[in-house]
Amino acid sequence: MNIKSKFDLKGKVAIVTGASKGIGKSIAEALGQSGARVVVSSRRQEAIDEVVNEFKKQGIEAFAIAAHMGEMNDVKNLVSKTKDHFGGIDIIVNNAASNPVFGSISETDESAFDKIIDVNVKGPFVLCQQAYKEMCARGGGAVVNISSIEGLTPSPGLGIYSVSKASLLMLTKALAREWGNDGIRVNAICPGLIKTKFSRALWDSEDILKHFMTKTPIQRIGEPEDIAGLALFLASDAAAYCTGGVYVADGGYVI
Repeated sequence: MNIKSKFDLKGKVAIVTGASKGIGKSIAEALGQSGARVVVSSRRQEAIDEVVNEFKKQGIEAFAIAAHMGEMNDVKNLVSKTKDHFGGIDIIVNNAASNPVFGSISETDESAFDKIIDVNVKGPFVLCQQAYKEMCARGGGAVVNISSIEGLTPSPGLGIYSVSKASLLMLTKALAREWGNDGIRVNAICPGLIKTKFSRALWDSEDILKHFMTKTPIQRIGEPEDIAGLALFLASDAAAYCTGGVYVADGGYVI
């Protein structure tokens, strides 16, 4: 057995949402370095164009498609444009997320709730649903949903975000159960505190950072590349017997 060949993604087409920076960009880069043709998606065309240009200098074949994961027409368009450009879909990484509030559930208004659920749950659901036939036509595929340790145990101030990430975990399990016979594997990653712009409010707070560090055996904040390797594994044939799994990468925070 040649284990290195299991990580080879040549001939595969991957969509990575929220890929203009942070975890999404790092995952897209890892998939591309392993041979996949990568669709880099996020809300702002200018931002993803920059990422694609950066990737192309590395020899990665990439294409930028702007899409807001809370707008279902954008999500459907992402699938159709990917098919038109690359001919199909093999891998989906649902990384894009939203959390416009930091506060108690009792003070979270309905519009914020709707935005969080639309981007974090409904968008991934519609993207997977729209890509299902395309993946089946290519003999199967892999979905990697980026959830959060907040989906396992909620922190103060992140209530509805935690609800959305827990929902994404159950969507992962439900799709894995339904799509296994189609050769489509569906897994989830729960990152801990990762140093990205999205989580800046957490790691920029001395009190919150101290709380995390006192409970984290690996005494540091995670970096986006700490998630990329796990995502590459789950997207590749190295994880051929893995589906419905929830993989935690948090430095030991939730032990």
